[in-house]
Amino acid sequence: MKRVTGLGGLFFKARDPKALAAWYERHLGMKVEEWGGVVFRWADDPAAANGTTIWSPFAADTGYFAPSTSPFMVNFRVADLHALLAALRAEGCQVEDKVDESEYGKFGWVIDPDGNKLELWEPPAGR
Repeated sequence: MKRVTGLGGLFFKARDPKALAAWYERHLGMKVEEWGGVVFRWADDPAAANGTTIWSPFAADTGYFAPSTSPFMVNFRVADLHALLAALRAEGCQVEDKVDESEYGKFGWVIDPDGNKLELWEPPAGR
């Protein structure tokens, strides 16, 4: 079974996410979307032409990374979310019960041994 297939995104806490995103846009040329993050398209890899990696600052007081107290969360692309979550549970990993499914794909979470929350993302077909 394939497990992680790529980096889906980097999410981190910021005192002022909008101001920080504006700084990155102005000084580093990153195109910040209306929702506050940047989408990097994998244009250099023809085999993964539809692939993306997300960069996104979150409010410093966000609860989205809970139960982790880390100021960041890494999102990994996966091939089969439900199979991977089952395998991780069987291996004794701390896996959250919640799974989100939407037009953006399937999302699940696991906590690493240092207490960092990792988001696992199975993109929708064709992405």
